[in-house]
Amino acid sequence: MTIPPIALHAAAERFGTPLYVYDAAELDAALARVRAAFGEARVYYAMKANPNLTLLRRLHAAGVGFECVSPGELARAEAVGAAGERILVNGPAKSSAEYAAGARLGATFIIDREEEVGLLPENSRALVRVNPALAVSTHDHLATGAEGSKFGVTLAQAPRVLDALREAGHTALGLHVHIGSAIRDAHDFTAAFGRLSELRAETGPLAVLDAGGGWGLAADLAGIAAEAWATAQAFGAQLWVEPGRYLVARAGTLLTRVVGTKTTGRNFCLVDAGMTELLRPMLYGAAHPVTPLWDGPDAGVWDIAGPACESGDLLARDIALPQPTRGALLAIGEAGAYGAAMGSNYLTRSRPAEVLYDQGNGDGAQWTLIRRRETPQDVWAAELPG
Repeated sequence: MTIPPIALHAAAERFGTPLYVYDAAELDAALARVRAAFGEARVYYAMKANPNLTLLRRLHAAGVGFECVSPGELARAEAVGAAGERILVNGPAKSSAEYAAGARLGATFIIDREEEVGLLPENSRALVRVNPALAVSTHDHLATGAEGSKFGVTLAQAPRVLDALREAGHTALGLHVHIGSAIRDAHDFTAAFGRLSELRAETGPLAVLDAGGGWGLAADLAGIAAEAWATAQAFGAQLWVEPGRYLVARAGTLLTRVVGTKTTGRNFCLVDAGMTELLRPMLYGAAHPVTPLWDGPDAGVWDIAGPACESGDLLARDIALPQPTRGALLAIGEAGAYGAAMGSNYLTRSRPAEVLYDQGNGDGAQWTLIRRRETPQDVWAAELPG
């Protein structure tokens, strides 16, 4: 993130906390890294990572397509002007509404099971998602290419599903693989691409190989891209990729204020954000970098605890901090993906505001409010009187 601490303090004063801040420069830089590594590959953003419309418009303007996994995400893609080959419809249990919306928008469908061939709208374009049945280096809940996961067809089923698509009058573009999110070991991708290559003799040439995403933030993109392209070229295929977290994680920071401290069996720094604003630590055991935006001598290690009445409501453990004081500001990094997107109204908490920091063309950086803070009335607006 390129936002200076003084600007973060100014944003917290202006918009309040908890607050999601996004760095436009980092979003642009992440996309540039993907394009530098993958060259002419077509890029689809996995919208589930962060569906804020302002961010989507910026990506759409840069020529990025969208991978959507719900009717709401398809509506967002349409709202920012995406259509046709700029939209993928994915998911293991698509609804009738998703098939209808995808067909209306001219989207490409990613087939997750054999039965879907008979559910597709007429004359659809489709990819077949293959589960390579691999143990990969990430949390179990993020491992979508494991043998026991609910995603994709088996290697043995894939050629048969491609044939079934063609027989039903659809355009069978090729194969899709996505083995998970936050993958730590690049060799996992090597293994996945190797499993796909085993199908070449049965499938013949294909138009598209979609290599998914899931790269860790420190991944060797150039190495992964080289192997993805080699696999695509073996099929005679164009390469597509679907980064989600990689594009937006480092662009986002959650700002939260200290409300107090306490010591029981551990030292707790109590803050005004928690599991309702950032669920990943509780859900996946995710570790987010924490930066205190105040000075002082080291005052030991602290657990960063939120306001929910849940023992698991911890944003981080064993963080070295100067002595926390009420009102001091903490920056929780790498929160642009699955942060605001997974935010909830549990405890009738209002979801935070979101703001974008854009340095523009040298005219001076500016903050733009891209989602207002909810009120309690917003939270219960859809409820009907009994």
